[in-house]
Formats: sequence, C-alpha cells, structure tokens
Amino acid sequence: MYKIQTLNKIAECGLKKFGSNYEIGDNVQNPDGIILRSFNMHEMEIPESVLGVARAGAGVNNIPVDACAEKGIVVFNTPGANANAVKELTICALLLASRKIAQGIDWAKTLTGDDVDKQVEKGKSQFVGPEISGKTLGVVGLGAIGVLVANAAEKLGMEVIGYDPYLSIEAAWDLSSKVCKASSLDEIYANCDYITMHLPLLPATKDMINAEAIEKMKDGVRIVNLARGGLVNTPDIIAATESGKVASYVADFITGELVGKDNIIAIPHLGASTPESEDNCAMMAAEELREYIEKGNIINSVNFPKCESEITSAKRVCIIHKNKPNMISQFSSALASEGINIDHFLNKSKGDNAYTMIDTEVVIESAIEKIKAIDGVIRLRVIG
Repeated sequence: MYKIQTLNKIAECGLKKFGSNYEIGDNVQNPDGIILRSFNMHEMEIPESVLGVARAGAGVNNIPVDACAEKGIVVFNTPGANANAVKELTICALLLASRKIAQGIDWAKTLTGDDVDKQVEKGKSQFVGPEISGKTLGVVGLGAIGVLVANAAEKLGMEVIGYDPYLSIEAAWDLSSKVCKASSLDEIYANCDYITMHLPLLPATKDMINAEAIEKMKDGVRIVNLARGGLVNTPDIIAATESGKVASYVADFITGELVGKDNIIAIPHLGASTPESEDNCAMMAAEELREYIEKGNIINSVNFPKCESEITSAKRVCIIHKNKPNMISQFSSALASEGINIDHFLNKSKGDNAYTMIDTEVVIESAIEKIKAIDGVIRLRVIG
C-alpha cells in the first residue's frame, strides 16, 4: 500500500489515477508522495518517507526545490496542463487592457434613475479604447502557454513578435511560422504596442519589468502579466501608469498597492481557474507521481532529468546522485563484485543532479550497501 498526502483540494479525477493500492488524504502519515497546488511548503517539515512532490500546475515557487534535491526528493510540475486556460485569459486581458471594459462595467453599476440610457450615451466616450487587430504584440516566453498565446493573437490579426532564448524544439514546431522571433528583450520593448509575459519567476527574471525596461518601451504600451507577480516591479509599474508611459497594466496577482489604481486591472489569480485546467493538472500530477513511485520513471521534473523506460527485469535499482565523474563505473563495479548482472541501464543528468536506473534479476543487500556508500549518492531504492 502506497501513501499520498494532499496539501490542497485535488480534483477527484486526478486522485482516481492512483488506484486502489493507495491511501490518500490530507492527514496521511509517512507518505510516499505529496500532491499539491498552491500550498506553501517552504516552512513545512517534509517527512523522510517522501519520494516525490507533484505540483498540479506549472509554477513551483511554493516548493523548496533545491532543498528537495539535496534530500533526493523529485519535484514534478504539470507544464501545459493549464495552458489553454491561461491562453484564454491572456486574450481576455489584451482586450481588457485596450477597451476599458472593466472600468466601463464598474461605471455602469453606479448609474441610477429613469434616464440610464441617456447617461450611457453621454458618458461612454470616456471608455473608448483601441482594437488589438493590426497592433504588435510581444510574447516573452514561448513555452506551452506563450506559444498558444502567440498563435491565437496572430489569428486575431495582431503582428506577433516572440522572445525566448531557450525555445525548445517542441515549442518551435508548434509556433506559427508567422510569428517573428526577436533576438533580445530590447527588440520587444522598442517595437511592441502590447507585451505579455509567460515565463517563470527566477532570480534572473525578478523585477525584469522595471523603470529601466519601461523607459525602452513605446509610449502608451499595454502590459499583461499572468505569469508571476514578481516579474514586474510594483512601484515602477504604478509610476509608469500614472505618468501615461504605460497605458494599462493587467495582472493576475493582487497586492495592496495595485488595488484601486487607475489604468491597472488586478485579476484575482484566475489564470488556471477552470474546471478543465484543474482536472488536467490533477491527472498529470497523479500520473507523474505514480510512474515514479511504482516504476522509478521521472517525467516533468524540475530538479532531476527526464528518465523513463519500461522495467525489463525482476528488480529495478533507482539511484539519485550528484552529477560527478566516475559514478557509473562505481555502480557497475559494486554490482559486479557481488556477481550481479545488469540487464538494462539508463543514466541522465540535469545540472548538478543525476539519476540512474538499473534493471537486474536479483539484488543483494551487500551490493546495495556498497552503492549507498559511494560519495555523491543521495538516495537509493529498489523496486520489485
């Protein structure tokens, strides 16, 4: 019986993926895996039993990823599972940034009397805004969401320029050939009427939209941020909207400073808030955890490499270790010294971390102890 701890409410269709040989709940003790959405794990004492943590969503800022790696805990996310939901809200945000729709609706709610229709005709001119068709959109970050946004905006008649120095082969195949590729952020800033961001919050991207970056942008630029609040410097964006340099800013992250500001539309973190998105994320996260717990396969991890294959023998030895020279030969020697033959072997690395799976018909405890004693080995377990 495996154990899964839930730290948030997870869609039932996702939890059903685990099957009858799993105990699942928010009070499960000594879990093999943890599945969550937005729960903050940074101040949580993670049980020693935990093998993997799956985030039902793309961002993992609420998880101590590096600390988990040091303990041999694989952290998963679900890239692309909520992409369509965020894409749709981004298109909505582009319209909200242009047409003053939200402001007009708020104003309409204040109207009273028998001549509301006349008040509307007299006052609606204050909410005039431009069409997005024919305007230039800069998409910063061409992952699963960014590609969908770029393609949809192009179909709506926008000229689209994308920027992503780490564009994957898969994303490049999906990206419309009509989307231009920028060689730098400055190219986006100088040429775009609208800018939307779809990238993670990292030390390198924190406050990337600041006074210096905004100064390089076109006057009256409209900025959409449904990715992470920390990508935009709050005091600088407020100052820019007040001066008119930025015509409007739409963010999916509410802070006290943004509430009630003119030309700023703060959405209460609705990017992935669709039943379809929550179901997709929950199912993907559950499948990732199950694959790792039962077979040792790693899919969509943020701190360890992708490493998957069908089990070919009675036993599978799973080794989480540092990406150091001579590790593979030491594993092989430890097994050979005990007369153990390797049927199948797979090793992958990601930065400082590496993962090795060894399939064999028999495992001897003395050989396992030898591997555990090798400098750089973080965690080892045997499946089967």
